[in-house]
Amino acid sequence: MGSESGAARMAAAAIALIGWVGLAVQFSATFEQSGSLAVTVWILLRYFTILTNLLVAIVFTGIALGKPAFRSPALLGGITLAILLVGVTYNLVLRGLIELHGAAKLANFILHDMVPVLVPLFWLLFAPKGGLRIRDGLLWSLYPGAYLAYALTRGEIENKYAYPFMDVAKIGWLQTATNAFVILLGFLAAILALVWLDRRLTKK
Repeated sequence: MGSESGAARMAAAAIALIGWVGLAVQFSATFEQSGSLAVTVWILLRYFTILTNLLVAIVFTGIALGKPAFRSPALLGGITLAILLVGVTYNLVLRGLIELHGAAKLANFILHDMVPVLVPLFWLLFAPKGGLRIRDGLLWSLYPGAYLAYALTRGEIENKYAYPFMDVAKIGWLQTATNAFVILLGFLAAILALVWLDRRLTKK
């Protein structure tokens, strides 16, 4: 993507559009339940899925528009791992816990299945290779770490947690900490794997 190819920008535009559509559909489905614009926004900001897909939509809109700041290897690597975390966690832990219908089901498919597949494919095909370092992973880890602190604080205040695996009121702090540690280990392994793959692809 160093040459800012037309194919890369078109692919980025498609991913951005899919992301925005997924977010819009989810917003509509949530608004239908809440009946309030402010409440809908507040509800959606509880979820790592929504925040991460919003970041994806913004970053890939920037790439589609040819903005250099959005094409950095570190930014693309970080957003790729974050959305992978969304997809993997949902499919391993959360899938099937809630039965969805209509717009909510469509949004769920887009945000948990489509985007988490399309972004890594974009990274493989178009992201510049050879620029990732382990220290980048430390920066990437700040995002899920900050979200965890935010989600637990908000959950403690509202007595309503975003996800069952961090529901302190039901599973306790020890199990919540254990779950967070397991996810952290998985994320660190993914960092090492992405940096290794980045270097491997550079040599070809």
